Amino acid sequence: MTFNKTLLASLVGATMTGAALLPMTANAETLRIGYSADPETLDIHEQLSGGMLRFSHLSFDPLVRWTKDFQFEPRLATSWEQVDDTTLRMTLRDDVTFHSGNTFTAEDVVWTIERLKESPDYKAIFEPIASAEAIDDTTVEITTHEPYPILLNLATYIFPMDSEFYSGTTADGDDKAEIVKSGNSFASRNVSGTGPFIVTERRQGVRVDFERFDDYWDTESPGNVDNIVLTPISENASRVAALLSGGVDFIDHVPPNDLERVREADGVNLVEIPGTRIIGFQLNEERIEAFQDPRVRLAVAYAINQEGIAQRLMRGFATPAAQFSPKGYSGHNPELTPRYDVDRALELMAEAGYEDGFEVNMIAPNNRYVNDAQIAQAVANMLARINIDVNLRTMPLAQYWPEYDTRQSDIAMIGWHADTEDSANFFQYLSACINEETGAGQYNYGSYCNEELDALVATADTETDPEKRQEMLREAERMLYEDAGYIPLHWQNLAYAARDGVDAEPILNALDFPYLGDLVIEDAN
Repeated sequence: MTFNKTLLASLVGATMTGAALLPMTANAETLRIGYSADPETLDIHEQLSGGMLRFSHLSFDPLVRWTKDFQFEPRLATSWEQVDDTTLRMTLRDDVTFHSGNTFTAEDVVWTIERLKESPDYKAIFEPIASAEAIDDTTVEITTHEPYPILLNLATYIFPMDSEFYSGTTADGDDKAEIVKSGNSFASRNVSGTGPFIVTERRQGVRVDFERFDDYWDTESPGNVDNIVLTPISENASRVAALLSGGVDFIDHVPPNDLERVREADGVNLVEIPGTRIIGFQLNEERIEAFQDPRVRLAVAYAINQEGIAQRLMRGFATPAAQFSPKGYSGHNPELTPRYDVDRALELMAEAGYEDGFEVNMIAPNNRYVNDAQIAQAVANMLARINIDVNLRTMPLAQYWPEYDTRQSDIAMIGWHADTEDSANFFQYLSACINEETGAGQYNYGSYCNEELDALVATADTETDPEKRQEMLREAERMLYEDAGYIPLHWQNLAYAARDGVDAEPILNALDFPYLGDLVIEDAN
């Protein structure tokens, strides 16, 4: 394809089996990736998901990013200081160019923050920000409404966009900056970031091609990958087979039942990482009246054998969970444990007047989380034991998110990695009372609402004393546990695999966002 740097990608709505388009040959500087899914869109503010954040680290750069040990590493921001209780001043790099050729300045940061605050998916976590101001080309001040102890955490999710590129209107008169959920917009089809890779071609569900950005600012990066071919291969066995046969060089989501096979295979290496992504289910109270009764929600929680799922389906590649927060997070409450007890679940159903049960529809993706479809089927079988008959539908991620967003089923699977590496983020998105104006509860599929819980989390978000804040978030976890406002299953571990010579371990992290710009292929010329 002819590459035009000012019109960087186009969207074609084709859907084919990903493995059919794997390139047959590749030189040492081309990385052939087999991911379980490709980016849902090119608009990094349209969908808050792991796949989109992976893409953000390919074609954009954050102000700061997390290291493996969860420290802050300067990226587009070189330094920062807390000017007062509500103001953070950041100094920016002065040598950065966007893919379009435009120069990166503080105005782009301000423009991006304002857009984030308008995004349906992001505005909840950016609600604490009152304003952003460009002091000069390389200085930006971010002010919060109240003291906000994790503002720097938010900066890891600020990937400055090219404000000049995304401003104005298209030939059809559409606003180039418009955010369209699961729609066709300028930003969903075109991209200009500061990141290490330019999108040169994209066919949704088929492949995405990337080329190294010649003018990339990070000349000290060890990365030597010139081209990336990303092919979505949703089926686990096909993805593993593609790696073992040499069809691809790097894959994600190695399934638990293939870990030993990959570990023992010649010419490939397995990288395992403890994960912090919670996997669970949400019960739609708007559609099923029974789910408005906490006794029924508790019955669902008691009916599910988290430890059995972790051991048998996940082969030990997951940690059973009874709360949002994994160990090490501020809100992790060690007193909360899984509570599998079918007899107690039946008692609760009877107490609530649903001894004979009822019928529900459940949706789950089949290519987003490790063994997601199999887990959903196992949970459906478990709920049948308490007379909740489940009609389960599983589907590829590209189909799942639009259906999830419209909340048209009774139970839905959701996995969540805290965007700020902080417990409060789970509550803000997954359990907060839905508020379209602030974005709170954007992923609260069940419409669960506990105003006392929300108030506690809001207070914790302004508490600068770490110990007091931790006590509040632990209490929030206890309240949600007792109310069964979310049905947790486990924290999902991560497993990647790469062929010999692809030095993947240094660029992988518990966030599940590989920093592919720093990847070294050891036998590259």
